[in-house]
Formats: sequence, structure tokens, C-alpha cells
Amino acid sequence: MDVDSTLIAQEVIELLADHAGTRDEVAAVTERAMRGEIDFAASLRERVATLAGVPVEAFADVRRRATFTAGAPELVAEARRRGWEVGLVSGGFEEVVAPLAAELGITLYRANRLEVADGRLTGRTLGPVVDRAAKATTLLELAARLGVPREDTIAVGDGANDLDMIGAAGVGIAFAAKPLVREQAPYSVDGPRLDAVLDVVDRADAERRQAGGRPT
Repeated sequence: MDVDSTLIAQEVIELLADHAGTRDEVAAVTERAMRGEIDFAASLRERVATLAGVPVEAFADVRRRATFTAGAPELVAEARRRGWEVGLVSGGFEEVVAPLAAELGITLYRANRLEVADGRLTGRTLGPVVDRAAKATTLLELAARLGVPREDTIAVGDGANDLDMIGAAGVGIAFAAKPLVREQAPYSVDGPRLDAVLDVVDRADAERRQAGGRPT
């Protein structure tokens, strides 16, 4: 699943931008990117550039301020009870995603990384950008590594950069999503609880059984 505005209720880059005094600017670009109006990778570079000079201590503050979406811990717990693997793939940042994942006992995650020099952000990322295509690739790579058939995968996200991942999954779910994403996703949950996606999965399984297929 996606992280920002899915697993958690906030956008991490906007919380970081508070430390740079650029939140309004960053939030405006984020909104356009999530609606699919501008390229995600380009929008990420533009937003990250505004973070130059922010001290690394800001990560701890951001983690304290980030709150799990209602039902997120319950979703992860129920998924584990069912014997499922849970993974996170984020256009946000590993520096915050990693401790969020650890708190829920999630070991499978991929996110962007921020470049740091002399204890401050440089305004650049490190390595390939985790964008729309990378999210779908990550889903399929994790499934292959774990021996999970593609039709048994589930993807959950809210923004345009989640659409490839949602489309690649056996059950693709838009959660509290932008209109473009709700229109294109096979399934949609308006929220506010993230564990409501379990009802969608169960319904999809029932449909598969009726069609003579194997349940997830």
C-alpha cells in the first residue's frame, strides 16, 4: 500500500516543508501531482528543492506528528492473522517510512531517500525516484520474491502515482482518493477507516468464487 494519505493521514513532504517555511508551496504542487496534472518525478524534484537546509533532526519531529489513518494498525493485524504479507511503497521518504513500518512490524518497504550533507538536507534525492511506474514494479517484484501469484496481490493508494500499482494488482483499491483515481480503480473505498478495504477484498474473493476462480 501507499503511505502518505493512505497508511498515514498526512503528506510527509508537507510536514518537512513546515521546517523550511514552504508548506503552502509544496502542498499546492503535491495536490496537482496527486490529481495527475503534473509528472510525479518532476513534482518531487520541485518540492524537495525547497527543503534545502532543513536539519536532519526534522525527521524525528515529522515522525511524531505523523498519525496512522484510522483502521491502519487493525488492517495490518488482520492481514497478518490471515497469513498475508504486508508491504509499503511510497513516493515519500525512507527516513520516515522506515520507523512507521517498524512500528507496525512491516519489513517490506520501498521509498525515496533524501540527500544529506553536514547534517542538513541538500534539496536532492538519492537514487532512482520511486514514481508511478516504480510502485507497480515494486508490487510485482515483491510478489515474485514471495511466490505470490499476481492475481493474489492487493494494492491500495490515493493518488495518480498509485494508478499503475492499482492496475497491476489482483485487487486494486482507491482509498479516500482523488476523482481521477476513483474513476480508474477497479474498487474504491471512501474512508475514513483503512481496514474497510478488507470488505472490498472479501467481496472480490466472493466474486472470484462465483466465477469459478480460486479465492485470494
